[in-house]
Amino acid sequence: MSQKTKGILAYLAIAFLPAWLYWTIVYLAGFSGTNPAFQAVALPGAFAPALACFVVRKWVTKEGFADAGLSLNLKRNWGYYLFAWLLPLGVTAVIILLATLFNLSQPDFSLQRFFTSLNLPNGTPETPDNLFFILLPTLLIQAIIIATPIVWGEEFGWRSYLQIRLFADRPLIAAISTGIIWGIWHYPLVFFGYERYENQFLGLIIFTVFTVLLSIIFGWLRLKTGSVWAASLGHGATNAIGGSLTLMLFSGGTNWQWVGYNGILAWIPLGLVCIWIIFTGQLGERS
Repeated sequence: MSQKTKGILAYLAIAFLPAWLYWTIVYLAGFSGTNPAFQAVALPGAFAPALACFVVRKWVTKEGFADAGLSLNLKRNWGYYLFAWLLPLGVTAVIILLATLFNLSQPDFSLQRFFTSLNLPNGTPETPDNLFFILLPTLLIQAIIIATPIVWGEEFGWRSYLQIRLFADRPLIAAISTGIIWGIWHYPLVFFGYERYENQFLGLIIFTVFTVLLSIIFGWLRLKTGSVWAASLGHGATNAIGGSLTLMLFSGGTNWQWVGYNGILAWIPLGLVCIWIIFTGQLGERS
């Protein structure tokens, strides 16, 4: 067995087993995926890919961290960072437009449905009609200072180890393969209800397509900037901006598997970005 194969297998074992075991314990302890506290309690599991990357690079293959992309490289790559940060705004806008156009679900900009779905002990608070727009700057900041450092725990593993090791000379195949594996890694969260799909088995397919599209985009950001932080910002913005906005706008409505940021409508704008990346040869050009 080659060192590369040994490293990949060790990485997958360490990335999957502790995360799946920990999330199962959390779920069995009474924290369902729809519980607002689940995300915080289950958070340590998200650092399993980073742990796997560190262990493999340090002790299994002993290849070190020279190509891990730990530098920001911000000065000459700020455009990629800006794109990573703001992409979820564009994707969310397309979801809102298509959901309304095809009458799949109606966004609630007052967020009354969202607060009602939380079952707060003091009842649903009165909110201004434009609360969505008031909260938007907060989410944009949160994506940088909170979400990005947290999801670095995933990106350090997926984008700064696995995706540059699997089919290293075929970056598109590497992105698709990593996206499928990354999607499967999330499957316990889908089954526990965290991803909120009405049909969990259909949700497995929807979510896997979603992670493949993101792997192409995040892999492109990692490749072009030479930094895992660009991919981490894209991932952080996906969660803190795209995920939060669609959750707040469409909670309590219908067809989440269509209108969620992890739903089918998101495939359209994300897919267009991927098509541009692929057919302009962007995945084949290292910064």
